[in-house]
Amino acid sequence: MMNTLISSIKEFGKDFPADYSIPKRKLGKTNEKLSIIGFGGIMLNDNPQEFANELVAKAFDFGVNYFDVAPKYGNAEDRLGPALKSYRKNTFLACKTRQRDAAGAQNDLENSLRKLQTDYFDLYQLHELTTDEEVQTVFGKNGALKTLVKAKRDGKIKHIGFSAHSVKAALFALKNFDFDSILFPINFACWNAGDFGPQVYAEAQKQGIGILALKAMALTTFGENEDLIFKNCWYKPIDDENVMKLALRYTLSKKVTAAIPPGEYTLFLKALEFMQDFKPIDEEETKDLLALAKTTKPVFMHG
Repeated sequence: MMNTLISSIKEFGKDFPADYSIPKRKLGKTNEKLSIIGFGGIMLNDNPQEFANELVAKAFDFGVNYFDVAPKYGNAEDRLGPALKSYRKNTFLACKTRQRDAAGAQNDLENSLRKLQTDYFDLYQLHELTTDEEVQTVFGKNGALKTLVKAKRDGKIKHIGFSAHSVKAALFALKNFDFDSILFPINFACWNAGDFGPQVYAEAQKQGIGILALKAMALTTFGENEDLIFKNCWYKPIDDENVMKLALRYTLSKKVTAAIPPGEYTLFLKALEFMQDFKPIDEEETKDLLALAKTTKPVFMHG
């Protein structure tokens, strides 16, 4: 089975134009240029090293230079480190910590640097800020942010960012520190049916920081008795290919730098395929998506 999987990755893109390379966009006020589709390292969790090697090589071949991973993603860091090693100097590597105190964040940072076989991260992020308590701890006297600031001063981090699963937490973070980027759900259903996203996007735009999008290809949550479709994806991705492409174009038509597809390699490859003829979503297409949003329970909702 693994041989078939590896073969499918190797065969992918053979009909792409010979000179194809995914478009890149500037990350906020930095001088970094990132591929508009990012590589979600969670795809590598609980998969063999050979799988990781082939998928990273394929992504790099098509111009993907933005790679994202985190300690929370099982053994993904262990797989990405060796797979990315020969490409590291030509990539933008982002990692995260869910630790809320300075000591815990320092431990995460050192472990991740070791596992990913690198001396520095291009971007290091506070991961999944959600509750008031988390935010207060992170920004407190001995909070995780203290570690990130010191690591940047020491050259272990080039840029500081955060991700959030709460509008309130994201807005607090944006207004209390000069971040380089935010990683946040920018999804047609969350935005239009859940009022989740517009406020954060507007504030990030106002500040001119880089916006990295999550959940662009998400549809809804799982019901109580439903099983996961993909082992590394906790929500239901869109299953209609035309809608999937529209949803991704909807997100990338906003002023975001890049989008990270769901944690399943087939959907990542599909996103790369969609980018061959990327163009902003038009008014009629947007109306179709908004109609779907009205009948969809968003992955995230505000209020």
